[in-house]
Amino acid sequence: MKVARFIDLLREAVSPEQALPVDETRHVHIVHDMVECPCCGQFQKLPPLKPGTQARCLRCNQMLDRRNKTAPIATPLAFCISSAALYLAMLFSTLMMLDLYGRQRTVDIITGPMELLHEGWGEVGVLVAIATILAPGIVIAMMGMILTSALRPNLPPWVPHLLKWYELLRPWSMVEVYILGVFVAYTKLVDLAFVEVGAAVYLVAALMLTMAATDATLDTELIWQQRKIDTTMRTMQGVRLPLSAVSVEQDEEIMAPSASRVSCLSCGLVLEFDHAVHPTEPVGYCPRCGHVVRKRKANSFSRTIALLVSAVVFYVPANMYPVMTVIKMGSGSGHTIVEGAIELWQDGMIPLSLLVLFASVTVPVLKVVGLAVMVIATARKSATGLVLRSKLFRIIDIVGRWSMIDVFMVSILVAVVRFSHMASITANGGMVCFAAVVVLTIFAVHTFDPRLMWDAVEKKRTQTGTDPHASAGTAGAVACQQSSVGAHLGNMEPDRA
Repeated sequence: MKVARFIDLLREAVSPEQALPVDETRHVHIVHDMVECPCCGQFQKLPPLKPGTQARCLRCNQMLDRRNKTAPIATPLAFCISSAALYLAMLFSTLMMLDLYGRQRTVDIITGPMELLHEGWGEVGVLVAIATILAPGIVIAMMGMILTSALRPNLPPWVPHLLKWYELLRPWSMVEVYILGVFVAYTKLVDLAFVEVGAAVYLVAALMLTMAATDATLDTELIWQQRKIDTTMRTMQGVRLPLSAVSVEQDEEIMAPSASRVSCLSCGLVLEFDHAVHPTEPVGYCPRCGHVVRKRKANSFSRTIALLVSAVVFYVPANMYPVMTVIKMGSGSGHTIVEGAIELWQDGMIPLSLLVLFASVTVPVLKVVGLAVMVIATARKSATGLVLRSKLFRIIDIVGRWSMIDVFMVSILVAVVRFSHMASITANGGMVCFAAVVVLTIFAVHTFDPRLMWDAVEKKRTQTGTDPHASAGTAGAVACQQSSVGAHLGNMEPDRA
């Protein structure tokens, strides 16, 4: 590819070409004061929120928006700058020092991934490096650029793309999981030799707090409000459609059925078309953030099922084969995940043993079984436990990456214990399979669209009338689908944050 062509493509991605023909026969409305629940797909009117309050979905209790009492830009920017300083100091600090019969070994945070590469487990080494070094640095740099740009009256055109990539990459920054992996590794090392914790451990713990504080004080909606919306919308066919802004209070009669209404998954902008929108086909590019707009995720079912089947295939050897081999004074054996938890229990570290058992055994099973139940229930158009399934999806999305504790623990132990026949720890194939299970289930959660669960019930109700299998707990949800557009747009009462 020529350099000029690459520059043209990059310019088109950052700032789409405005000199495209405009189709005046069609129109698109931008609906203000409206939001779509990302969990159940319910469109609702969003009232003005006071500082210290939040708005939740009337149907599934998903948090839709919030307002913090702190400064919307200055506070997260201060935490972001602190995170950058802690991150740079962490890279050049000692993680741990091990003294075994006078022989010492000092490691830092990069030693673990490097040792995994040297042992032939390059895939896991790269994964650990991404989750502990690359992803935290990238998301901190992105957030710094976003917040400094938000100080301007109008957001630059490249900020929406950074916000989208920040949302995608932030879950892969697993600093908080890594610090627990360090703690588990330390408890296993104290019985082997003298262990001295380095400054990097405290820096990682502080980095975990500052990054969490950045996300807690960040208000992305206020940042999006500073972004100027284009006057036309670029479609996938290479033409532009004129845009007009409407308000719920002013023009309730223009609120067409939900089949013609779609919201941007990136910035939340609600668009109303003059025709029914295909469920998965892209309708164009968002006039505010440039993200491809579609009503539902494409091929959500097939991709989720494929990822779940792959995760189940890897989960069996992940628990049957050892994740690491411990050699001490020339003898030793392999340890599976369950055996490691039992060893912690026998050493009297019962809370830590339960934590490892929950994160490494219970959570993967919960993710696979939970997603499988959602897929099967959606395929059967079951209305049973819709609200409960929505809550379960949110829980799975939150706890999914905590299963990486064992992978991080092994990477630390492999890096520290390298004393030939006196004592050594090597990684095994079970760790690779377990890391594959974690990654596949994270992708499965990302590809599954929970709104399809509610769409399936609505489709069944439309075809057959009321659902005979709906329980009392879901009757309200089905009735809500049957209500008029005005009921859909009822005010939400802000809850105290």
